[in-house]
Formats: sequence, C-alpha cells, structure tokens
Amino acid sequence: MKIIVDANIVFSSILNSNGKIGDLLINSKKHFNFIAPEFLHYEIRDKYKRLQSISDLSIEQIMEAEYHVCKEIVFISEEQINQEFWEEAYTLVQDIDIKDIQYVAYAKQFKCKIWSGDKKLFKGLKAKGFNNIITTDDLFELRRKRLK
Repeated sequence: MKIIVDANIVFSSILNSNGKIGDLLINSKKHFNFIAPEFLHYEIRDKYKRLQSISDLSIEQIMEAEYHVCKEIVFISEEQINQEFWEEAYTLVQDIDIKDIQYVAYAKQFKCKIWSGDKKLFKGLKAKGFNNIITTDDLFELRRKRLK
C-alpha cells in the first residue's frame, strides 16, 4: 500500500524517531510503500535550525535522524504529476492550505492516502469528500492488523 508522507510527519519523526510516528516510518517497510514529493528534502534542510531550537539535538543528530527516517521514503519529482491532478488539488486545498497542494496532487496521481497529522487539512479535505487521508493512529492500527 502506497502512503504519501507529509512534512509534519517527517519533522515529528526526526524529533522523536523512537515514538509512534518514527516507529511507523522506520519499521513498516513490509507493509507500506512511503512516498513524498522531492521538495520535502529541501523543506527539511531549510528547517534544521528550527528543529534544533525546539529540540536538544545537534545539527549532526538531526541529519542522522533525517537519514534513518527518509531512507524508507521514495522521493518523487513533482514533474511526474499530471496537470489535471494539480488543478484538482488546487480546487481542494485553496481555502484550506495551499502549501498542501503537492500531497493532494500526489494522492490523486498515485491513488493512495496522505499520512498527515495536520488536523486542519484532515478536516477540510474530509468535509469536501476527499477521503484519501489517514491519521497516525489509523495507520498504526492498519499495520497492527497486517502483522496478525
């Protein structure tokens, strides 16, 4: 099952790779294929100082955590997304948060779910009938069922 990982999930797992989110990303290769927009690499690196300021981690520790978290994610170029999906995604997120357009476009292109902890995005998309979004708890439960 393909799952699109959004930025807040990656940031959470970098800050606490031993937590539930980190566990899901690092230990679920047999159950899920995690993908993300290529721009997420740049977004992570752009936030190193912020990640450092809200944690007790050094830049080196953040880089190491990023490596462990991101090695299980396949990063895909935005150029691979069809224009029609960008347009549909824009319509869905324009009044929620335009910065999430990539995740919705990817979900439409690859017919998969977005894994996000963004409650505003989750509620906004659900209200518009877009159900290809999953919470951490739901994903954790799905993995638990697959382990049985």
